[in-house]
Amino acid sequence: MAFYHHLSNYKNDPDYPNKQAWIASRLLTLRHDLHNTIEKDRHPDSLIIGSWNIRAFDDGVLRMDESYHYIAEIIDHFDICAIQEVKTDLAPLRRLKGLLGPNWDFFVSDVSTHKGGNNERMAFMYNTNRVFFRNLIGEIVLSKEDLAHGQQPARSPFFASFQSGWFKFSLCSAHIVFGDDLKLRAEEIGAIADALVKRAKNEDQVHIFLGDMNIEKEDGEVMQALKESKLRVPNFGPTNMGGNKWFDQMAFTEKGKAGCKTRLLRHGKFDWRHAVFGPHPKDKAPELTEKDKADGKSRPTAEALLKHYEKKVEKTRKNHGKAPYANWPKSYKNWTTFEMSDHLPIWMELEIDYSDNYLRRYL
Repeated sequence: MAFYHHLSNYKNDPDYPNKQAWIASRLLTLRHDLHNTIEKDRHPDSLIIGSWNIRAFDDGVLRMDESYHYIAEIIDHFDICAIQEVKTDLAPLRRLKGLLGPNWDFFVSDVSTHKGGNNERMAFMYNTNRVFFRNLIGEIVLSKEDLAHGQQPARSPFFASFQSGWFKFSLCSAHIVFGDDLKLRAEEIGAIADALVKRAKNEDQVHIFLGDMNIEKEDGEVMQALKESKLRVPNFGPTNMGGNKWFDQMAFTEKGKAGCKTRLLRHGKFDWRHAVFGPHPKDKAPELTEKDKADGKSRPTAEALLKHYEKKVEKTRKNHGKAPYANWPKSYKNWTTFEMSDHLPIWMELEIDYSDNYLRRYL
């Protein structure tokens, strides 16, 4: 469970009246939505893997205190999470770990400083009560023939091996190149998927390919490259704020030395906008009962959110030497993506206890 005692630090913030109450109400609503989306129907003996591109974490104007609490709350509902777009400074990631608690740990890749790398890292955060690291970590290296330009991906795919219960698995996190060259995107995805399939033939673990794959169309050539691989590809639907881009994906091996040692129980994405920052379409926001409202949960209107944050954001920007937004209502949606992200987190639940099947081998 994420830690909340840090809220006591916000008691008398002169720049943010009622800061504690606002954050607490938002967290209660967020926990309500996370419970209904992920936790309520969770199977016993399962593993929940998340992946989230957290926009520019953390670069430029630092996020508000409350944003760290919301991000931590979401990640706490996964057992392990691959994070893309972690920037050079690791202090924000350490702060996030502090909010998650001492049973969480993380490690990161080096900074991608070459062309197209955008000074990004990739990270794995995991709950040590549920997952343990199997001491193997590295980057996927492709041969010159794998990509038309003969070079490595701008952001090297980052992998590590873990175990949860009986289940041995590796995660390979990627942030696929962006730009007009769709063929290059498709090549990167195809080459990484092929490399994982080859590894699966000789390694007794399931390989999971996940991350921001910059897939724009459900039926385009970039998505086709993933679907044509020998990986199982669940359908997560669009994961951008506009609801029309299939950026984030997960796929996993089902054949090889490990065989089919797991099965997909559930998968989905989580739309945090119904609980924090918004704005959420009223016809899509889950209903709150009168009891929910009495318990401190709420869904402020778009107008209330604009009013609540306007002066606070103006002051924060001023403290960082930036001018206020010229058109706050028009800028609000984009501002929220720098507080949370311009991507929705995705997750899948896998079976990790196959001891019955193992015992049947001896019958």
